[in-house]
Amino acid sequence: MAPLRTRLPKFCVSRSMARVRVRSPSLRSKPTSNSVQGDQKVEFLGNGTESFAGDHGFGNGNKVMVVVDSSLEAKGALEWVLSHTVQNQDTIVLLYVCKPSKKGPESSLEQILRAHETLQSMKNMCQGRRPGVQVVVAMHEGKERGPMIVEEAKQRRVSLLVLGQRKRSIMWRLMKRWAGKRNRGGAGTVEYCIQNASCMTIAVRSKGKKLGGYLITTKRHKNFWLLA
Repeated sequence: MAPLRTRLPKFCVSRSMARVRVRSPSLRSKPTSNSVQGDQKVEFLGNGTESFAGDHGFGNGNKVMVVVDSSLEAKGALEWVLSHTVQNQDTIVLLYVCKPSKKGPESSLEQILRAHETLQSMKNMCQGRRPGVQVVVAMHEGKERGPMIVEEAKQRRVSLLVLGQRKRSIMWRLMKRWAGKRNRGGAGTVEYCIQNASCMTIAVRSKGKKLGGYLITTKRHKNFWLLA
């Protein structure tokens, strides 16, 4: 069967140029030459290999934004970025977006403090695992998380946006699909970011210790299983 080749928007995961090969049973990130190539592409080869390639220079490295909170899904997404994506001299932007509190100023202050604790904890995690990676933290408050995340990624000119994704029951998915048909704004935050972000956007969900690996969702591919 002839290889099927398609194109995706900007995606970059290492200095100047990077190629990430997503295959079963392993995913590898390998830097190539320092020359700047202006083409980003994704190739689906006949042997089942998915290859993301491209570059988008940001000074000495590239920017990867990870949307974080106190959930296990967010931590899993950050772990995937640290182990599979970033290289030394890249920059990780940790973004925390919280909704305004309806319980008054005291509750809002507690929420902000929790957000700062989460950001600091995940920043320490990044610095411990990848000492050569620069870490930037940001926190925003707003009712609509999806549009705020997309705009922040655009303003910071990140090359890759990563979000954690939780497992949903079949009933929840059916209800969401039914609601989406009635209301175009029914998509969740993760789906909104995947469909609307100008950069390459990936949703990551860990398969757990028993099965291992991750489920990866992009604009073109849903729940692609990668064995770590």
